[in-house]
Amino acid sequence: MNLHRLGRNLPIPLLVIVALTLVTITLVSPSGMDQAASTPGNAAPALPAQPPLPRKQRVPVRAAAGDKDTGPGTRVALRQLVVATDGSDFGLAAWRSVLDGIGTPYDVLLARTDRLDISRLVRPDGVGKYNAILLTNNALLYEFKGGSFQSALDAPQWKALWDYEQAFQVRQVALNTFPGSTPEDYCLRPVREGSAGTKPELAALTGPGRDVFDYLKADARVPIAQSYVYRTKLAPGCAAEPFLKMGDDVVGVISQAPDGRQRAALTFSVGPDAVPTRLLGYGLLRWATRGVFLGEQRHWFGVDVDDWFSSTLRQLPDGTKDVYRLTGPEAAEVAGQQRKVREQYPPAGDFTLNLPYNASKFDVTAPAECSDNTSEPLSSYTKCLAGEFRWINHTSTHPQMNDTSYDRSHTEIRRNLLDAAAGGLQVPHSVLKTPEYSGLGVYNPDPDSPDPPTDHGLTGSNKQMLRAASDLGVKYVQGNMSFAGHRPSCFNCGIYHPLQRDVFVVPDWPTNIAFEAVTPDEQAALYNAQYGNHSYPAIVDSEAQVALQHVMSGSAYVHTLHQGNLHQYAKGKSLAFDWIEAVLAGYSSYYRVPLKNTDWVTLARYVESRNSHSGQVSAGQDAVFNRITNSVTYTPKTDGSVFVTGIETRPATADDDSNPDESELYGTDSVSRLGVTPGSAITLTATPRS
Repeated sequence: MNLHRLGRNLPIPLLVIVALTLVTITLVSPSGMDQAASTPGNAAPALPAQPPLPRKQRVPVRAAAGDKDTGPGTRVALRQLVVATDGSDFGLAAWRSVLDGIGTPYDVLLARTDRLDISRLVRPDGVGKYNAILLTNNALLYEFKGGSFQSALDAPQWKALWDYEQAFQVRQVALNTFPGSTPEDYCLRPVREGSAGTKPELAALTGPGRDVFDYLKADARVPIAQSYVYRTKLAPGCAAEPFLKMGDDVVGVISQAPDGRQRAALTFSVGPDAVPTRLLGYGLLRWATRGVFLGEQRHWFGVDVDDWFSSTLRQLPDGTKDVYRLTGPEAAEVAGQQRKVREQYPPAGDFTLNLPYNASKFDVTAPAECSDNTSEPLSSYTKCLAGEFRWINHTSTHPQMNDTSYDRSHTEIRRNLLDAAAGGLQVPHSVLKTPEYSGLGVYNPDPDSPDPPTDHGLTGSNKQMLRAASDLGVKYVQGNMSFAGHRPSCFNCGIYHPLQRDVFVVPDWPTNIAFEAVTPDEQAALYNAQYGNHSYPAIVDSEAQVALQHVMSGSAYVHTLHQGNLHQYAKGKSLAFDWIEAVLAGYSSYYRVPLKNTDWVTLARYVESRNSHSGQVSAGQDAVFNRITNSVTYTPKTDGSVFVTGIETRPATADDDSNPDESELYGTDSVSRLGVTPGSAITLTATPRS
């Protein structure tokens, strides 16, 4: 039972009302600031300085000269072409999920209705329109008569496609490839075929596969389930290398056609959310484009643990209610668990919890020592451990903010910042997490109703709360992906609030680790009341798999837990870290690239940049890659940011502080964010892969 999980309709609002009665509601803070001192019309202490943002480590190299024509077939747009049979082709959904996650521009050709010819492939100025050809299956077959199948492309169309690939040195990737020589030979011969059921069959990378998918662990196993699989072998003497094998059988291959074209293929079906799609899709696109493309993919795992300092509702396995508040010694155990997962899971070496806090119960005068021999141990431990975590403004007393006044909203936000500063916590002013995402258009008009809240959209938000937040310098407000009104229209994007355009909503991922649960028995009882009979380990595994899907997709949004989940139900054990470790174990079994875990301001700025990047892609202006000069040229139609993977970078200097560009080396990829101005052409040096 969790307020933040879409479609889980238990009588949560009633429990929330009970929980809120347990939170201190006085507006007199431990630091002595009363409500009047916090309102705009009275002299009040200035808010503390913002914590500094991390310095840039690298920036992209911009070349001085523009691109030039170096002959036919040498220039291609950084855009992909997906060729599907029709709109219902399940391989189309798989490619869309990969390309939309990366944020790379692409067109779709539906072969049954759209004619493919040279005008579809080459611009009038001689530039190739596409840097990669992505097929939903190798023959584009569809059923047309009584169980008979034929290709949606006729012979002249196939020839036009292959002539283009050859002339412009464009690679081709096919999903769901069957062995044989029609319409062309991928060097595959049949062994056997059949369905893989719900129990996964494991495939392993070969030597060439470990090169293509170098972001995966060398011994990673790709689970293939609920798929139709063609087990194949290579034809003797054929120019081909397997990159993925199931036992001795080939299920992934790179081959060279007699005319020199390069093709890659999977011999099994994949869906948009399938684990093989998550694991292999990026690598297939990167291979097809030789690693030079608009967009990017990295992997992120951030965790908010809400309500630090608060007392919250606890529901025992027999259904009775109690109150829970984290203890000081438990706070030290949390810091220890955090250090442990960094050591145990190398990709999570930067993992740090975000703690949205409510400072009305924070005794800022408590000694800063990790001791429970003080008047308020949690406050003392918090001051002692302040640098171990990141802190987020969650309001002072945790009120529902669906209808709070300007003054109440202003006081709640401001007082929480002042008390944190008085107690030595560094908190960004620009980020706000409202209690239970309240004030953002999701509420039940009857606060006493046990029914789930209604999503009224962001236009149903509390205008007074938004105005107060904006006046206090809040730029980023956290939303919830459970609510349709909080879901952006593009991947890893946010929403500029329609009622307060200078406030940007960045959504979180909910979890189904219940906010009222502090022990495994409590979690199991709450979960099973909705979902049947499951053991606690099975629940943790199931919920970790949900989060792992988000992480593998490249989603940057954080996941949300609650302070009761940090209770140490056994030595070194808590619900929160049981779940966190399960997510990290799953990720570490597949990937060797690090998990990004950034401060909230850096994360929100990244999400804003993805919004801008999406606008650049939607504008339809292509970057052009010149294979002879290794240059990429781009003339944007709008201002903002654009992400490019596979260009030359250099270490940043102090002079780059005002430079809008920024780069990162992520695994073996260079990922750059460029600041762009309409009509101002930029030229970059590409670093293509072999």
